[in-house]
Parts: sequence; C-alpha cells; structure tokens
Amino acid sequence: MKFHLKDFRVPEGKAVDLKKWPTLIKPFYKSKSKYRKLLRKHVDELSALQKLHYASNRHAVLLIFQAMDAAGKDGAIRHVMSGVNPQGCQVFSFKHPSATELDHDFLWRTTQSLPERGRIGIFNRSYYEEVLIVRVHPEILLSQRLPDGVLDEKTIWQERYRSIVDLENHLYRNGTRTIKFFLHLSKEEQCKRFLKRIDDPNKNWKFSVADIEERKYWDQYTLAYEDCLSATSSEVAPWYIVPADDKKNARLIVSQVVLEAFKGLKMNYPETDATRRNELLAIRQQLLKES
Repeated sequence: MKFHLKDFRVPEGKAVDLKKWPTLIKPFYKSKSKYRKLLRKHVDELSALQKLHYASNRHAVLLIFQAMDAAGKDGAIRHVMSGVNPQGCQVFSFKHPSATELDHDFLWRTTQSLPERGRIGIFNRSYYEEVLIVRVHPEILLSQRLPDGVLDEKTIWQERYRSIVDLENHLYRNGTRTIKFFLHLSKEEQCKRFLKRIDDPNKNWKFSVADIEERKYWDQYTLAYEDCLSATSSEVAPWYIVPADDKKNARLIVSQVVLEAFKGLKMNYPETDATRRNELLAIRQQLLKES
C-alpha cells in the first residue's frame, strides 16, 4: 500500500472546497483478503508502537474524528485501534452538553478528557461540534448563557477557531500530538447506508429520526466544515480529509496516518543507568537464591 499523506492532509491556510476533495478513490487493496492482511499489518505495527509510546511516557496522542452521520467513525476507530492495549487508550464520545458543562467555556468538557503522556485519546466528535452543529443550529448558542456582546454571528466562529488553534498549539508545546480526521462521505452514500440500517433489523438501532432531520441541513454542514477545516488545520495539528464512501479504504488511510504520526515521535524505551542496573542485578541474585 503506497500513498502520500499530503494527498489527504489540509495544508495550513488552505481554503477547503469539499467538492474538490473526493469521497471515493481507487482502493489500496485488490480483494477483501488483501484488505484484511494490510489492516492486520497496520494494527500489529500500531500495537508495537503503542507499547513503546506507553513506556517512553513523553508524549500524548489525540485522535479526533468528525464526519456526517453514517460516515464510519465508529468502525474506523474499532478496526484501526483493535490491537491497542485498552490500558493505554481511551475513547470519548461527546453528546449534548450537561447543565454543568454549559456553565463553563466551550472547551472545558473536552479538555478534561485529554490524554495523559504515554496514552492515546480518541475523540469521537469533539470540541469541533461547537463550530459545526452549533453553527448550523445557532439557537443552541442561546442555551450557553454567553455574555452580551459575544453572540455576534459575524465574529463568534472566527473567535472560536482562534481559541481552538490556540489550544492545539498549547497542547503541542506540552507534548500532545493532535491528528484530526474528517471522514468525507457523499450524500448518495449516506442515503444507501441509512437504507441498510432501516432494512436490516439488526441495524435498526443505529438509525434515528434525528439523523434524517440533520440530513436536511447537508449544505449548511458542508459550508460549516469547509470553513472549519480551512481555519483550523495547522502544521502541528493537521486535518486529514479521508474519502469515506469505501469504509475499508478509509480505515487503511486512517491507520497509515496514525502509524506515520507515531513514527514521527522518535520514541525510545527508557534507558537503564548504572545505579538502576546494579539494583536490578542485586534483586536478580536474591530471586535466584529463593529459586
């Protein structure tokens, strides 16, 4: 499997027009068995790198997944991270904010769930909802009890973008690497997946009336995503626009991006100094006597 990460990465400062970014590309696998083999290779490599990441305990890694409904976020997370030790990884899904969360700034609730050093944090939806769904449904702003002068729709989104970029730069300076994925699904493919969820009784639970209501706002969400991706992709916290009409291909792309991010950390297992080595040798002698 060969592809250039730059093919999917949004350059800092680039204006994004999603009509120019494909939702379907030529697959990187020739058959289902080839796909499984490639994904297994990625999962095994990621498992080994995660052990090293946990042991080195110098960086934290934050993976953010955003997408339209039915784009495959859950499946991508489940398949790509299937070989990761649960002790070193946490997944958070952010729903409607609670009353307590609404009493704080819009970044407060997600900041509490940021990963520790040596660990992987996964946000299935994130603080980006505050410039996506809240922008499409500005009435949500009224429930956030913001002070007078803040609710100016001409400036509030740019201000929130700035807050987000500032946060991600701060995290980078303190050892957190943030990688963000937008799973780019076509409206036609979403329709097919909704129909499957309705026609298959075992998938009925995945479908909500709210999903079809949100579909009516497709164009508004597209504009919100374009502005968000344009304003918040940076060198230290890039967005990757992943063609998502083919779930298998999307998982391979995501797993490759994650692998490259880990390899870029240049991690090493902690070195044992002479004092520690002598201590271990003394313990070894003690254990040998006991055996």
